[in-house]
Amino acid sequence: MAVGQVRSGSEAGSATAPTQRRQSFGQDEFLKMMLAQLKNQDPLKPLEPAQFLGQLAQFSTVTGIQAMQQSLASLNATLGAASLMEGANLVGRDVLSAATTGRLGAVGGVRGAVVAPPGASVVQVAVRDLSGALVRRFEVPAGSGLVDFQWDGVDQSGQRAAPGLYAIEAIGVVGSKGESLEVLLEQRVNSVTVDATASALVLNTSGGPVPLDRVRRVM
Repeated sequence: MAVGQVRSGSEAGSATAPTQRRQSFGQDEFLKMMLAQLKNQDPLKPLEPAQFLGQLAQFSTVTGIQAMQQSLASLNATLGAASLMEGANLVGRDVLSAATTGRLGAVGGVRGAVVAPPGASVVQVAVRDLSGALVRRFEVPAGSGLVDFQWDGVDQSGQRAAPGLYAIEAIGVVGSKGESLEVLLEQRVNSVTVDATASALVLNTSGGPVPLDRVRRVM
């Protein structure tokens, strides 16, 4: 086992060495090029001081950009770790976020909210099974903004619905016109991860992954 560990360290060292050599070679190459240019320039047409300084400024700019990129990468990693630690505080809690399906357990119901427009006189919630068949339809007190609702898990006939996934949709009536409303459902946070490509925190909930910026309420 010790031999294997030594080999791994050697392989890791050899993997990082080319990167370091390439960065150093880029600087050395530029200086050699500049010296060769000064040495071999046409005496009758010497390099203009402004042109020479411009090349040096260009090199300094590239070097500065590389250093800035390294600093930003380090800062991004630090912020990602800090976000992950903050997100860990949400594990085990419920959050309210946009969703189209809710999971009904053996007991309890499904809670959520709809985003109702101003002036809505009626807000109606429909629960359907995954085949599209209507399971339950009910109204909630009208209002504007977030309007909470709860489905107790009972179907239209008064019987307990089978555990599983159900589609939740809502309609709001403003005047005589009905319109679909955004549905938000409560979901339990099981774990958190950091999306490396977007540098964003993702909550792994009972209803699937939810970006932190999509959360509307934390219970």
